[in-house]
Amino acid sequence: MPAPTTLSSNAIIYAILSLNSEIDLQKGYLESGDIDADDRDNEEDMLNDLEQAFMEFIEYYKSYRHQDASLPSIDELLTTPL
Repeated sequence: MPAPTTLSSNAIIYAILSLNSEIDLQKGYLESGDIDADDRDNEEDMLNDLEQAFMEFIEYYKSYRHQDASLPSIDELLTTPL
């Protein structure tokens, strides 16, 4: 198994933004009523997995920001349009 690779702050930022977008899409899908009852549990599990990954990347980003104060805050990152 290869040694873990350190991710750049840009990679972490893109992951956070992507996950945030996917969470919004998944929530919208779950709220749309377009989902079969049989698939609902699976789709809710997927949302939970996305939210867990998002929180893990947020924690990882916090350590980067602690080392480099020039990086945007989490709030700035999530509310500033690209």
